Amino acid sequence: MGPIRLLIADDHEIVRKGLRAVLEARQGWVVAAEASDGREALQKVEEVLPHVTILDISMPSMNGLEAAREIRKRVPETKILFLSVHDSDQLIQKVLESGARGYISKSDAARDLVTAVDALLCNKTFFTRNVEQIVLEGYLGKTPTREDNGKEIDALRLTARQREIVQLIAEGKSNKEVATTLEISVATAETHRANIMRRLEFHSLTDLVRYAVRNHIIEA
Repeated sequence: MGPIRLLIADDHEIVRKGLRAVLEARQGWVVAAEASDGREALQKVEEVLPHVTILDISMPSMNGLEAAREIRKRVPETKILFLSVHDSDQLIQKVLESGARGYISKSDAARDLVTAVDALLCNKTFFTRNVEQIVLEGYLGKTPTREDNGKEIDALRLTARQREIVQLIAEGKSNKEVATTLEISVATAETHRANIMRRLEFHSLTDLVRYAVRNHIIEA
């Protein structure tokens, strides 16, 4: 059997280097690729076919949640482990819905990372201690799905392509830049943008940015 191939995706180089050092200290493990955003992670996963893909949730261009959904479609055999500084009920629900098998807080990475990867390699799940109760309550149907103001948290009202476009627009990209990133025409990008605003009943870019932050599509 060859080495265990791992992939790390995080938009901070110093974080990637730290994670690589921890992982490659384990005999037989090798970080086969690194990525600085979700779109690059998706490309690298298809190239190196890692046993475990470690994704930061908040990344530019394509966030970790969107990347995970696409990875699960294209390379379903890779196990996905999320890293994040956030652990809200809604975010953990989205992590589970994405098909990920594990989640650890960045503050716990030094202690839990190797254990988490080991668990995933054995077809088990792993969650940082402080989110275990959130996961349990989610399975029991107790995790709230609405904000305090009664508005439903539901980024899944949009298609995967529309969520990609929401992230790019919320990051300040123009229609032309969106078109270039997604390799579509400017007219198609404009149409997607109009459809998104209509579907969500938004009237300004501010509304769209708030939506992106609230649904963890971008980080505030």
